[in-house]
Amino acid sequence: MSTRSCREKAQKQNEQHQAILAKLLREEDNKYCADCEAKGPRWASWNTGVFICIRCAGIHRNLGVHISRVKSVNLDQWTPEQIQCMQEMGNTKARLLYEANLPENFRRPQTDQAVEFFIRDKYEKKKYYDKNVTHVTSMSSSDAAQPQTSSPSLQAASEQSKMEKEKEKKKEEKKRDREPEKPLKSLGMEKSQTYLDGLPQIRDRTAWFPGALGDFPDKLASKGLVWTGKR
Repeated sequence: MSTRSCREKAQKQNEQHQAILAKLLREEDNKYCADCEAKGPRWASWNTGVFICIRCAGIHRNLGVHISRVKSVNLDQWTPEQIQCMQEMGNTKARLLYEANLPENFRRPQTDQAVEFFIRDKYEKKKYYDKNVTHVTSMSSSDAAQPQTSSPSLQAASEQSKMEKEKEKKKEEKKRDREPEKPLKSLGMEKSQTYLDGLPQIRDRTAWFPGALGDFPDKLASKGLVWTGKR
């Protein structure tokens, strides 16, 4: 009896999820593949929150589950968390995030190889990603009455950006620590005094400075001596 009850509950939940997905697919941007704009997408990358066609779904699978997690809209079972990701993102918001720096006159690729290069640039290398976005404003009228919340995918992107900044900061600190401190040059003169006929003679062990001897040469000359400047 309990097993039957569980099956009925799971079936009911699945029907609810299918109804939600069907509603999302009726939104204008979700009627086309988020990557190649093919009509009538029946697959989705739930962690990035986009609806995609079967060809792009195959490419997304090749990216690995750490980048994109693919499900069929009507053939796979969905969890509440996965449905929530799709509700909070969708193709419109995803383009604001993953295609923020896309060139103005960019043409969507159509050949299989070109599409794969574009998808890898878009999700794997994040070539067009808006790194400053931590919050995406709702663009659809159906979400207008809902509070704006950041999706799990946006939170993950934000955390990853913070980690990268911290790594860069630590690298800079280590680099500064490894740099040897520049020795301060001695500006003073090491002096030792000897006496010549009762007059002190200053000997600089590093360098002779103009005027360092003062009037010693004149005093030596008055005694009949000649200053040679040698140490």
